[in-house]
Amino acid sequence: MASAEEVARQAQRKDIRDRWFLSAPALLVIFFAATGPLLIVLVYSFLTPGAYGDVKWQFSPEAWVSVFLERDIFDDTLSLAAAHVTIFWRSIKLAIVTTIATLALGFPTAYFMATRSEKTRDLWLFLITIPFWTNLLIRTFAVLQIIRNEGLINTVLIKLGIISSPIQILFTDTAILIGMAYVYLPLMVLPIYASMEKLDFRLVEAGYDLYASRFQVLRRIIFPLVRPGVIAGSILVFIPAIGAYVSPSLLGGGKNMMLSNLIELQFGQGRNWPLGSALSIAVMIIVMVALLAYVRNASRSEVRHG
Repeated sequence: MASAEEVARQAQRKDIRDRWFLSAPALLVIFFAATGPLLIVLVYSFLTPGAYGDVKWQFSPEAWVSVFLERDIFDDTLSLAAAHVTIFWRSIKLAIVTTIATLALGFPTAYFMATRSEKTRDLWLFLITIPFWTNLLIRTFAVLQIIRNEGLINTVLIKLGIISSPIQILFTDTAILIGMAYVYLPLMVLPIYASMEKLDFRLVEAGYDLYASRFQVLRRIIFPLVRPGVIAGSILVFIPAIGAYVSPSLLGGGKNMMLSNLIELQFGQGRNWPLGSALSIAVMIIVMVALLAYVRNASRSEVRHG
């Protein structure tokens, strides 16, 4: 006769099997919907480009070689693909700067919202989420109308006599940065606000009672406690920023190409689907490595500071 412990163990195993069985359909859908297209792109990156797009089913690592290298048309020697490296660097740089800019703007915004009364917090949260009601393309066009030569900024500065001729902001990296910071700012504010709303502000008062300065309270009390929100917000901003397409296309005007534009070019006019696939996978690898390093360092910092 089985003991009570053995019966409980069998019941637990049966419960686990039932859970996996019930979850199997959803897991299969997620696997094929998320992993399937990624596997297709990965396979395409090792094939030969067709003459008019598409691919030839012949194995070739040339696409991966072309990600950072270029082959001389005369002697087949390899050299660094300066154009691709420049585009990679510009995309990573703008994604990092966008993350920093949204953090600099989003942190005080979240702090302001969290320190309001409970009746008004919902109103401020509502105002932050309003941009999500509008299409990304329309929001980008709104930024374009503000920063163009005849836009709001230049018009006001000229009428105030601060400048005599319009400042060229549009079609620069600065324009792309402004557009992406505006678009992704709510993605930074909301996670930080979610962490800051749970903050016990009596700890802040205790810090002031112990003669800590405002900066010390921010650095030693507030920031460590809301670090999970900062990490989540940084991830939510960095990932779409490095693969942004609409903002660089409209605000950059094609003069400052980013990774998304380069990938679209390979699948479109370039008719080199394997290279476009290899670039897509390379971007994903870069994002994964950067996020793993960021989260790992943040976790070590949390452990070090208790």
